[in-house]
Amino acid sequence: MTSPHPSFDIPKRVSLSSQAAITLRKAIADGVWKESLPSERRLCEMLQVSRPTIRTALHLLGKEGLLGIRQGRRHRLLSRSTQAARDSRLVVLVTSQPLANLALVTFEGISEMRAHLAEQDFATEILVCPAGNARAQKRKIEEFLRQNSVFCCVLVSLGEELQQWFSSHPVSALVLGSCHPKIKLPSLDIDQRAVCRHAAGVFLSQGHRRIALVVPDSKVAGDLASEQGFRDAVEQLKGNSAAAVVVRHNGTARHISAKLDALFDSPQAPTGLLVAKPQHVFIVVIYLLKRGFSVPDTLSLIARDHDPLFEIVSPPISHYRLEKDTYSHRLSRLMLQMVHQGYVAPEPSLIFPKYAAGGTVKRLE
Repeated sequence: MTSPHPSFDIPKRVSLSSQAAITLRKAIADGVWKESLPSERRLCEMLQVSRPTIRTALHLLGKEGLLGIRQGRRHRLLSRSTQAARDSRLVVLVTSQPLANLALVTFEGISEMRAHLAEQDFATEILVCPAGNARAQKRKIEEFLRQNSVFCCVLVSLGEELQQWFSSHPVSALVLGSCHPKIKLPSLDIDQRAVCRHAAGVFLSQGHRRIALVVPDSKVAGDLASEQGFRDAVEQLKGNSAAAVVVRHNGTARHISAKLDALFDSPQAPTGLLVAKPQHVFIVVIYLLKRGFSVPDTLSLIARDHDPLFEIVSPPISHYRLEKDTYSHRLSRLMLQMVHQGYVAPEPSLIFPKYAAGGTVKRLE
């Protein structure tokens, strides 16, 4: 039976951002621009639309692989080979150290992320670029990217120079850790600045006025943020004769011991230590035992990070820990957003862990 009404395609309303994307897409195909688009402000003037409309249109083109979206800079037109990489199913973990050497929370987060990516038919590969020579690291990364079609990179424990390089490279990148100042990449990290500010505040609230942070001289953004947060707390007590010392070391037991010898032999020996990295906490504890210190009777101690052993020793070591799976779930959500939307905003995602009081901080009378 013939329908009394003819069949029509229902007209669809096209949003202003979609119209702008159509105009830009045609201009790109016609070769109006060779390497990069004009600034967002100039595009607004040319198309007579608002900045939010232009940004939405640009993100649409970015998802199609036509543009490399770069926060605060002109958006680069992508070559065909780069566009092909957008169809890749390979995610590369670029790290300065083997995964087995990473903090437990980071290792578990990466493991869960890889499982979720596998469910989405994405493969993951690990590219270890040992720290120490940024130029050599960069050459290794460039060679890998030339030989492989990569969807995006996950950056673990990379220095400022390499973060800067990725921020201007067409391949998308997510930083596990903190970004250095002025570098615009999406990142996920524990809020180490807030953690160390809080830890210093715990010491100060218990009457400690000479405290020290023992931290690797890694130049990693999270460790630098730790130093800043530690000093922030003491700066708020100007006039109260509080002093904060930062003890940087190279990670070896010998160097840590030498640094602590100099610290405790000085006239301003601390009464409280905040120690970054679980493995260094145990090096410090053994050192203190050899020196005859009793924790917490003669010296108070807080660990910046978490290790399951901190909770089963006696007394339990005061430290900071995340609620179960918080980091893993946040990382997986960010990566799946990258997979499904092709874009994650270049801003930090910070998690503040819970302070586990333990029994290694003593109140001074």
